[in-house]
Amino acid sequence: MTSSTEELLKRLGVSIDAGTLRLALTHRSYAYENGGIPTNERLEFLGDSILGFSVTDALYRDNPALPEGDLAKRRSAVVSTRALAGIGRSLGIGDYIYLGQGEKLTDGKNKSSILADTMEALIGATYVSNDIETARQLVMRLIGPLLQDAAALGAGTDWKTSIQELAASRQLGSIYYAVEGSGPDHARTFEAVLRIGGTDYGQGAGRSKKEAEQEAAADAWRKLSAAATPSLPADSETGR
Repeated sequence: MTSSTEELLKRLGVSIDAGTLRLALTHRSYAYENGGIPTNERLEFLGDSILGFSVTDALYRDNPALPEGDLAKRRSAVVSTRALAGIGRSLGIGDYIYLGQGEKLTDGKNKSSILADTMEALIGATYVSNDIETARQLVMRLIGPLLQDAAALGAGTDWKTSIQELAASRQLGSIYYAVEGSGPDHARTFEAVLRIGGTDYGQGAGRSKKEAEQEAAADAWRKLSAAATPSLPADSETGR
C-alpha cells in the first residue's frame, strides 16, 4: 500500500485491502490497454446496490410522513451521476483512477460518469473488504449532507420541465439537447449539453440519454436561477 493510496483511504475513512482498492480504481479503458485485466465494473454494480439501499433506508426512517413518490425523487437526486461526481471531485478521486491513454488525453479523471462509477466501485470495495455496516456508514458520511439538502438538489422536480418553463418565461429561445454516447453497449455512458437559444447553459452525464439530459437541465436551471438571484433586491420596491 503506497502513501498515495493511504491518503485516499484516509479521505474515505475506511480500510480496503490493496488488491480490492486497485480493482475499484481500474477503469475499463486501462484494463483494455493492459491485456484485458479485470475492471471495477463488478464492484460498481455491487456498490450501486449498497448505495441505493442505504439511501432508501435513511430516507424511509427519517421521513415518516413523506409519500413514496417523494421518497423516490429524493433518492434519485442524491444518487445521481451529478451528485456522486461532485463527491468524487471533493475527495480528489480522479487523481487515483487508472485510466487508459485515450481517457487521459480527454481529461477522463474529471468526467462525471467516470467519477460516479468509481465512487460506486469504492463503496462496493468497502463492503468486500469489511462488511455491510461499514459500507453503509461510508455511504451516509458521503451522502448524508446531500440528504439534508435533497430539496435543493431537485427533490420532487422534473428538471426538463422546469428548465422549459423557465426558458419560456424569460423568452430565452428554443431548447436543444446535444447528447453523445461512449463506451461498449453493456456499459455505455452519455454526456449531454443543453443549449437554449443557441447558447450552452448546462452539462450532464448519465448511464442513459434521459439521465444525462436531466442532469444537464438541472445544471442549467441552477445557473440561471443563481444568475437571477442578485438582481432581485434591486428590482424590489424598497431597493437597497
